Amino acid sequence: MLNPLRSKLVAAPLFALLLLVGCVSQSQYNQEAQLAALYQQLDQSLQAEVNADQAEITQLQGELKVTLLNDILFPEGGWQLNQRGEQTLNKIVPTLKTLTQTRIVVDGYTDNLPIGPELKARFPSNWQLSAARATGVVQYLQSQGVNPNLMSAQGYGDTHPIASNDTPQGRAKNRRIELTLVGPGN
Repeated sequence: MLNPLRSKLVAAPLFALLLLVGCVSQSQYNQEAQLAALYQQLDQSLQAEVNADQAEITQLQGELKVTLLNDILFPEGGWQLNQRGEQTLNKIVPTLKTLTQTRIVVDGYTDNLPIGPELKARFPSNWQLSAARATGVVQYLQSQGVNPNLMSAQGYGDTHPIASNDTPQGRAKNRRIELTLVGPGN
């Protein structure tokens, strides 16, 4: 026959362990709450672009991703921000300027069509073009007061498509900039 006191002594630590496994730390909870608040601010700021399917905001565990299609940021085949791109980024600058520990990773992507002859001398491949676009976004955000110590830029060219490159609509979705806000500890 089992000793009731011994059963309670064994069960108590096991129960505590099960509780801990199902819980998140206070810092992780705070980080997720901060990202949820940032999500709401960015969603409000980019409401017109989200409604027009030119921007998308997604919250993942420990990250918040803002995806902007290139046609609202850059001229066709270009790498320098156009006026509309600056206006779009200006909508999120006030939120980004409040960040003190959240990193901002700016990723550039292209479709799989070869670069046209007018850009070929400057950008030998889509990879360099995507990096130039991402860097241009980072430079603009810095010029608007976003902390440069929190930002980085990366180019991926056509290596991570999110849609088929077989249609004009799919290629348009693949030409994008993603700003990923990564909380401390991730």
